[in-house]
Amino acid sequence: MRHRLSIVGALLAAASALGAQTAATRAFTGFTFVDGTGRAPVPNAVLVVRGGRVVAAGAASTVAIPAGAERVDLSGKTVMPGLLNAHGHVTAPADLTTYAQYGVTTVLSLGNEPASVFAARAAQNSASLDHARVYLAGPVLAPRTVDEARAMVASDADQKVDIVKIRVDDNLGTVPAMSPELYRAVIDEAHKRGMRVATHLFYLGDARLLLAAGSDLVAHSIRDSVVDAGVIAALKARNVCYVPTLMREVSTFVYESTPVWFNDPLFVTYANKEWVAQMQEPALQQAMAASPSAQRYKVALEMASRNLKTLSDAGVTIAMGTDTGPTGRFQGYFELMELELMASAGLTPAQVIAAATRDAARCMKVDRDLGTLETGKWADFVALDANPLANISNVRQISSVWIAGNKVSR
Repeated sequence: MRHRLSIVGALLAAASALGAQTAATRAFTGFTFVDGTGRAPVPNAVLVVRGGRVVAAGAASTVAIPAGAERVDLSGKTVMPGLLNAHGHVTAPADLTTYAQYGVTTVLSLGNEPASVFAARAAQNSASLDHARVYLAGPVLAPRTVDEARAMVASDADQKVDIVKIRVDDNLGTVPAMSPELYRAVIDEAHKRGMRVATHLFYLGDARLLLAAGSDLVAHSIRDSVVDAGVIAALKARNVCYVPTLMREVSTFVYESTPVWFNDPLFVTYANKEWVAQMQEPALQQAMAASPSAQRYKVALEMASRNLKTLSDAGVTIAMGTDTGPTGRFQGYFELMELELMASAGLTPAQVIAAATRDAARCMKVDRDLGTLETGKWADFVALDANPLANISNVRQISSVWIAGNKVSR
């Protein structure tokens, strides 16, 4: 009797294991596949996901669907990798859901995240994940002495941040900028510890000095002057990535009146309602309309757009970013508008998509797991009702979002 019971137990355990395996395997079928590698789209494709990762992908004629896999019909859709934002800000774990609802599946948060966001990062290597992934910088460093600069980097290292963040900007002449002595100390100490440094900047002159000092990621556009051959050469020499954040400029002046996109159902559905109300307050709009800095940032946006095209044409690696997170910089929706601004600057839809997927992942140093839908990588993707390679604005036509093969609630 005990022998029979052991056999029955073994059969039940095997059945349970098989059920768990098949339940964790999904096969997405019938879509046009834009895998993020730059290869031509594949019609009538299949994507097989197990344990949150891609196990097979390609034309239906070449991919075998495992027996018992759950099938998800995406006929008529275009599937592309989820968007990666190489410069955002996550102030609470709930932000990660908002990003995901707009198709942004990974965010590099460049500064001042609370402990709860560090905890979200620690828990995201999971097959059950259903919100955006986050990588982070910890506090934005503002040292007053060289010794303090090195101590702050040491503290960042103790927190195991993904990148160090500094600001070198005088806010249009209203505050002192960090001195070269201090930012060189930060960069030197970070490099000694095997860490990278992302730099907030505005001016061409600062860009020259920061690149010479070893800056690893340019986290904003150069916005005061046309980029020159020296800066282009410096960016390319170490393959330093350039993050335009065009929507950051837009946010500085757009609320002088109520933006037309405040009536877009896609925006309204997930946008922060308090921010929406605040940005429509007459006093705020009047102040923005009268602000000299807002007018200067309008000009800065034009220069940023021009420089983006020049740098892209020169072969500098571009990564999509927005600086979303502060009040009025709407997470998720601004990323979709950023893609459209990049196209308006002269990039092709294919170049824009690369900057928001494959190249952003490379710039964030997460391309082993993210950025393209290749075997072994996390199955983070967006299903669209139209092909973004035909028109980048089709990124707005979101049918569904999937992270680790799990459908995001939206």
